[in-house]
Amino acid sequence: MMTRISLRIMSLLTAATLAPAACAIPRAEHTADGSPPSPSPSAHVPRTLSVIGGGDVLVHPSVWEQARRDGGGEFDFAPLFSGVAPALEGADLALCHLEVPLAPEEGPFDGYPVFSAPPQVAQGLADSGYDGCSTASNHTLDNGEAGVVRTLDALEAAGLGAAGSARTEEESRDPRIHRVEPADGGDPVPVAHLSYTYGFNGFLPPEGKEWMADLIDEEAIRAEAALAREQGAQIVVLSMHWGTEYMHQADELQLGLSDLVTSPDIDLILGHHAHVVQSAQRIGGEWVVYGLGNQIAGQSSPPIDSRREGVLARVEFTEVEPGVWESSALEIRPTWIALDPLRVVDLADELASPDPTEYEREVYRAAVERITGYVDGLGVSADPGFSVAG
Repeated sequence: MMTRISLRIMSLLTAATLAPAACAIPRAEHTADGSPPSPSPSAHVPRTLSVIGGGDVLVHPSVWEQARRDGGGEFDFAPLFSGVAPALEGADLALCHLEVPLAPEEGPFDGYPVFSAPPQVAQGLADSGYDGCSTASNHTLDNGEAGVVRTLDALEAAGLGAAGSARTEEESRDPRIHRVEPADGGDPVPVAHLSYTYGFNGFLPPEGKEWMADLIDEEAIRAEAALAREQGAQIVVLSMHWGTEYMHQADELQLGLSDLVTSPDIDLILGHHAHVVQSAQRIGGEWVVYGLGNQIAGQSSPPIDSRREGVLARVEFTEVEPGVWESSALEIRPTWIALDPLRVVDLADELASPDPTEYEREVYRAAVERITGYVDGLGVSADPGFSVAG
């Protein structure tokens, strides 16, 4: 029997063969003396496009209980993310990582170790400014095929794109491509989002449906990225559920796979799973953020600071030629999970506000210092394109 990875690669390669060839981009012309020609009304004006990625959305009972209080007995998840909504809405494309499957509307709801979260979380993410979510994680198959279908149905109903799992084999063949409108205007830009995980905690997809969720495999990832390009994607973002839980240092698997970003078909890697903030670095001109930490979670009691920390990673892309984009700046926005009420705090915004008490300011400053140190674990602060918000 063919393995799930073999089937995935064959599916992607077959689709790539059938896809229309990408259009060639003409090289810039020069005058006889080698200088560029004078600008004309039709000369290319560079545009910029921003992509922001958030940490793990891990829906423990304390998370959905807060959402029920916020909704007056009904689930309303948007207030949980209200602190980071301005940053999400300020980006051209905002991508979350929904780590858990969603339950039927009436439940039952379960937390760790086999998750089943209220489906209203999807609408809360959309209302907060997210445009799509990666869904390949070690919990993707916690509720089997029904959980995968429910999760994708809920995301679709909320207007969110999803990458990393599929309801049908046909759906699994096509990369998720968002049509993004840059703040500078002009034609929408096709941006692909891919999502892969190291495993499923021992759960398996139904026999014959190995395409239902994407396992990390270099050949399959490269094939899907190439297919996304052939289908018109001008930027390709890869979400990776990888690493060692609660370790701030990237492990051997992460470091070994980070070279995927040097592929001509992959422009950015966003990492999840460790539940703590990890380092970032630029490889071959492209950014890798190994671990974005937790965006929202209720992971331990008493609470552990490192599991309350996260980052929003915002990457700017510049269109250097029509349809050709290069990444430039990476900005990290440290986040913090406040407990009463449960909220995601944008630390840069809060520290610039007069609202926090002096005690809260001390807590927030300490969190920013820790997070900045973790992100700089591989020396990214020396890169002129790197910055920390606030």
